[in-house]
Amino acid sequence: MSKIKHVAIIMDGNGRWAKKRFRPRIWGHVRGSSVVSDIVKSADDIGLAALTMYAFSTENWSRPLEEVSSLFKLLKKFLIKEKARILDNNIKFKVIGETQSLPYETISLINEMEELTKNATGLKLTFAFNYGGRSEIVRAVNSFQLSHPDKLLTESDLNGLMYRPETGDVDLMIRTGGEQRISNFLIWQMAYAELYFTPTKWPDFTPREFKKIIEHVSCRERRFGNVSHQGDLGDSIEKAENHKTAFVERAKH
Repeated sequence: MSKIKHVAIIMDGNGRWAKKRFRPRIWGHVRGSSVVSDIVKSADDIGLAALTMYAFSTENWSRPLEEVSSLFKLLKKFLIKEKARILDNNIKFKVIGETQSLPYETISLINEMEELTKNATGLKLTFAFNYGGRSEIVRAVNSFQLSHPDKLLTESDLNGLMYRPETGDVDLMIRTGGEQRISNFLIWQMAYAELYFTPTKWPDFTPREFKKIIEHVSCRERRFGNVSHQGDLGDSIEKAENHKTAFVERAKH
């Protein structure tokens, strides 16, 4: 499983799972929140370097206010419940997105957890909450322009200004619930990600299926624009630059 270092997950299907059982949508989110703990533990056991989970998008504000409020409460409960496990397992925790819109008590819990785990060297666990991929890129570009008004922006510059650059590019994005789109999630980081869409709704998603998906995708040949597999994305970019330089020099003669 060493080929897969960073997994991103869109946890979809909670509401439909509950509706199928004639329960309110909120019930599906409550049931789904328990799955989060199981998958985080599984990711840590597997030895992933990073796990990023899409908990609440900037577009989710259009949902009923009662549902939105419940999602905030579930994040708070998760932070309280999982604090000891995160600390005991050397997990580095962070929430990305426009967190200033969250309730004050939740922000305080997030800040506390991030401070307590800032020197952790294990799994990089990220929750994307009130997050949008386009907004992240716009924020990064605006930040660069303010700091470097006379300099052209490079890919390296932009990478360093993402919410959590140390997690690197996404190797695998999993979306549960049967929908087949990325929904404005980590669109910069997923440029070369493998995509896997499962019909399993999030409350039914298990560590066993999670591991099977990673094993399956690990067998795919990731070429990153090459004719055949050539290391990772960084190796491919370096090779492409070297070939381009050689081609330009040859064309001059």
